[in-house]
Amino acid sequence: MSPRYRNGSNQAGTVIAIVADVMAVILGLWILMYLLDANRANDLVQFVHNVASWLAGWSRDLFTFDRAWARVVAGYGLAAVVYLFIGHAIANRMHRH
Repeated sequence: MSPRYRNGSNQAGTVIAIVADVMAVILGLWILMYLLDANRANDLVQFVHNVASWLAGWSRDLFTFDRAWARVVAGYGLAAVVYLFIGHAIANRMHRH
């Protein structure tokens, strides 16, 4: 395999890892904002909440804990962990080939 081809896959793997990291940061930021009771009328808080809700749409109400904060941490946290795991697994696979 030529070095040029391998370099392209390394760049693609890096981009995938960065995208997974950004998604996890957004989800983690929403968890932090929720736990710190951020002002939901603020535009930044609304933006982060909307993006995090979209990213965690599949896991948002997966758990039914009695406490709302536990549901938020579990649902959004699970999505963050899954995105990190899958994104970095794909990136590592691309770096090897």
